[in-house]
Amino acid sequence: MDAITFGTDGWRATLEEFTAPRVRIVGQAVASYLSDEGLEGPVVVGYDARETSRGFAEELTRVVCANGFDVLIPERDRPTPLVAHAIVDRDLAGGLVITASHNPPEYNGVKFIPNDGAPALPAVTEAIADRLAEPDPRPESEHGTAREIDLVTPHADAAVDLAASITGGEDRDLDLSGLTVAYDAMHGSGRGTTDALLERVGVSVDRLRCVRDPEFGGGAPEPGEQHLGELAALVTDPETEPELGIANDGDADRIAAVTPERGFLDENLFFAALYDYLLEGDSGAVIRSVSTTYLLDRIAESHGERVHEVPVGFKWIAEAMADHDALVGGEESGGFTVRGHVREKDGVFVALLAAAMHAEEPLDDRVDRLLAEHGAVVQDKRSLACPDHEKARVLEDLGDEIPDSVAGTPVESVTTADGFKLQLADGSWLLVRPSGTEPALRVYAEASDRDRIDSLLEAGTELLEPLV
Repeated sequence: MDAITFGTDGWRATLEEFTAPRVRIVGQAVASYLSDEGLEGPVVVGYDARETSRGFAEELTRVVCANGFDVLIPERDRPTPLVAHAIVDRDLAGGLVITASHNPPEYNGVKFIPNDGAPALPAVTEAIADRLAEPDPRPESEHGTAREIDLVTPHADAAVDLAASITGGEDRDLDLSGLTVAYDAMHGSGRGTTDALLERVGVSVDRLRCVRDPEFGGGAPEPGEQHLGELAALVTDPETEPELGIANDGDADRIAAVTPERGFLDENLFFAALYDYLLEGDSGAVIRSVSTTYLLDRIAESHGERVHEVPVGFKWIAEAMADHDALVGGEESGGFTVRGHVREKDGVFVALLAAAMHAEEPLDDRVDRLLAEHGAVVQDKRSLACPDHEKARVLEDLGDEIPDSVAGTPVESVTTADGFKLQLADGSWLLVRPSGTEPALRVYAEASDRDRIDSLLEAGTELLEPLV
């Protein structure tokens, strides 16, 4: 049980530690938590495309059923956001997903989604951790039953209805005929789901890596620029048809976009474009993580809207979405949700919005317009290896070493909502925070040009290295 620790988004570990007996312990803890909370409805158990995921999902199913709950399980691996949607759509007690998201194939993980469909807050994960115990089945006569269900159709229906209302009002059908999109599933759970949703509204889809491969082609299903070379080559080639590229991570809760002019589109710029698009027909605040671009702040200010900054972790974005009735929330790693949808990041639904947004105004043109109006922004990050047990000590020591200036620019303010964020006098910033999923510290910076970013990241690295 000591090996089971809940991080930013559930428990993830290599398969040396992520074992069937420990998965059963987590299943018992969740069942005990639901029983203690008086929740009696069915539980949905989803899973991703990894070799071991269906087996682990079946282990969870047996334990949860043995505690008296009926369990709903998809017929195959499906995206995490479809599980979240099913919880809300069917008024379920909650859900479990076996997934390690974008981690390499030697990892797996499990996350619990409460009955509101939003990521579990620390009070919930701590309550589950307190209940970690060996399975304690009820008498067989009290066991629940398990059955397979369709997660795709209800989610697709809701996604099309909401996207249509955003695009042109409640009575408009969403028709994106004439648009060609290249879709890269990275061998993950988005295959047959995101591409099918796009085709449903008339998009012609060219598929890349849309065959299940539990090894993800020998890498990690992480939709960063370094992993999307084939998609970028296809979209930026003037001789090919796709005018937009879309990729999902392993469990399709995140999205990345590729455009003809830029190739890989920085997630911060995609977020800014998405907010600008949504503001064309609606109003509302934007929720962003502490590591996400200030370009959103400039867009919000120009529309008389507010920005709410939260720590890294989609659970904080989801909480703030509810607290502020915000229009959109997201983070620089490619996770987004919008008002009217479940409060969990959804790379499937946002892929549909990306296509609709691009059909209205090419993404490159929209981004160019926003940068011309609000000023250029560049953001990047670095990682420094740091054992998990050393992170708190390093950050405590860093608190005594905060400089008066960084890369020749005075520090105007320091915020500590998530690590240390140094706001500089020229409008740039430097952030140091612990990774919630890896034994590392992250150094982020944002400025108006590439050279300035490099100098800030170097200064941040030099500040940290003696402490690690």
